[in-house]
Amino acid sequence: LQTPPSFVEPVPLTIEHDITKQPFLEGVMPTVKVLTTIPKEGKKREVKDFVAYYKHRYEFLKGLLQQRMELQDVVSLSRAVKRDPMQEVSVIGMVYDRNYTANGNLIYTLEDITGSLKLLINKNNQKLFEIGEKVCPDEIIGIKGKIKNKMIFCDQVLFPDVPQMKGTLKTISEEVYAAFISDIHFGSKKFLQEEFLKFVSWINGDLGNEKQRSMALKVKYLFVIGDIVAGIGVYPGQEKDISLLDIRDQYTFGAELLSQIRKDIQIIMCPGNHDAVRAAEPQPPLESSYAEALFALPNLLLVPNPCMVNIHAKEDFPGFNVLMYHGASFHYYIDNVPSLRLNKARDNPGIVLRLLLQKRHLAPSHHASVYIPSSEQDNLIISQVPDILVSGDMHKSDLSDYNGVKIINCSCWESKTDFQEKTGNNPDPCKVPLYSLKTREVKVLDFSNAQLE
Repeated sequence: LQTPPSFVEPVPLTIEHDITKQPFLEGVMPTVKVLTTIPKEGKKREVKDFVAYYKHRYEFLKGLLQQRMELQDVVSLSRAVKRDPMQEVSVIGMVYDRNYTANGNLIYTLEDITGSLKLLINKNNQKLFEIGEKVCPDEIIGIKGKIKNKMIFCDQVLFPDVPQMKGTLKTISEEVYAAFISDIHFGSKKFLQEEFLKFVSWINGDLGNEKQRSMALKVKYLFVIGDIVAGIGVYPGQEKDISLLDIRDQYTFGAELLSQIRKDIQIIMCPGNHDAVRAAEPQPPLESSYAEALFALPNLLLVPNPCMVNIHAKEDFPGFNVLMYHGASFHYYIDNVPSLRLNKARDNPGIVLRLLLQKRHLAPSHHASVYIPSSEQDNLIISQVPDILVSGDMHKSDLSDYNGVKIINCSCWESKTDFQEKTGNNPDPCKVPLYSLKTREVKVLDFSNAQLE
């Protein structure tokens, strides 16, 4: 991360913004297109719905894997077991389970629509073993190895993965920025109101040095990646951490602060696990029955979670695709993938997002998140490679790149609660990444008190 700048002016507790101030680059207005739709299937889910859901996922990710050179000669599992002993085979399947043998080797059960078989990864092949430990149940992988006694002795594990972007990455000629925030938690006693008001004052061009004010007026997009409010009953004992006990009041309070942001900025907002929508993914956009006050904001667009959004497209420019995902599945992978635990992924959530890009799915394991199966599509598949993958949930600011995709995990606007202390979460509040559509570079502004001079 670049060294965050310090602001030199006193912090205003109320914002006095000159509404007559002209927005930067008059005529350069934000354009947003929502690319994600949630099928409306108001029905009881049966076994056949889960079967259709997983078959759709299998066929789509199998198609991606078959595009890889290593899997050009892939065969079904039923044909693989008929091959001569120690003959090399290439297969694609869904992982049914993962275990360790008594000798410490990895062993999987792989299945496709024709059958199942076992595959083994020897612990002595350290590099392959580390890759193998990143594989979790229910995801689709490719395997190359040698067959013997109805078992594949694995030589290579292949994920659907994001291909390396070739050529010059797309940019625009104007200097325009997109800002990203998450986990505001309006209504929490720990909500950092003073710091959030500083952010609002800055984005309106009323705070900071000359360079920072100039940058603020070039922000045209503000993404809010879930957990807009503190919510009610999200974790045990939460009532002692809440200042507004009615969730509608939490959204009303949030809308009052968000309404002070200048109206030439398009705000794109998805829900999170603290918000007043179903917990099951994909989550629909916030509804007026709870968040009526937000619907009065003319520059606010409410979208599902996850959601692919295209911004700044023009007649001669395709725009930037931003994949928004709050991050409910992160905890499962941190707990179940050894390399994520060893690399302290709770403090470095970008490595979780990198792994999910490799899997081309935001929550491939059945237990990774609560979900609703659809017979039409799996909204958690990363079907289209985004320019930006942005998430929240972990309350940590983190930036990285993977094969041309900018990975952004957002900070928060709530100080550490007792519950976070128990779960090992270490908030890094009040950081705001700014993505330049002109250069694709990210700068981070820090609105915490520690950065004030």
